[in-house]
Amino acid sequence: MALKIEEQNAEGVTVLRLVGRVTLGAESNQLRAKLRELLDRGMTRMVLDLGEVSYLDSAGLGTLVAGYTSAGSKGASVKLANLTKKIGEQLSITKLVTVFEVYPDIEAAVNSFRQPPA
Repeated sequence: MALKIEEQNAEGVTVLRLVGRVTLGAESNQLRAKLRELLDRGMTRMVLDLGEVSYLDSAGLGTLVAGYTSAGSKGASVKLANLTKKIGEQLSITKLVTVFEVYPDIEAAVNSFRQPPA
């Protein structure tokens, strides 16, 4: 299944709902290009909704990390929401759960942008 990316705006936060697989090749490239496009448009607050991602391979994880790093270098933030059990396990095993801000749902992730940094 190809990757489908739906873009929404929620209270000034760009939410990308990902549906399908994020794997080596076209899917990873598609997500990387979308994140680059958003940064080029000046978007600084982004949430990736991973609730309907059916499979995420190591290239997909690399794409998430690359997006996070690129965003950070431009003063932007990328947060993750709605992780499936499998993706949550992948982030835990790879210790990436300590890198990303992870939220149980989109609403919590969007609301986190309203909180002053700790």
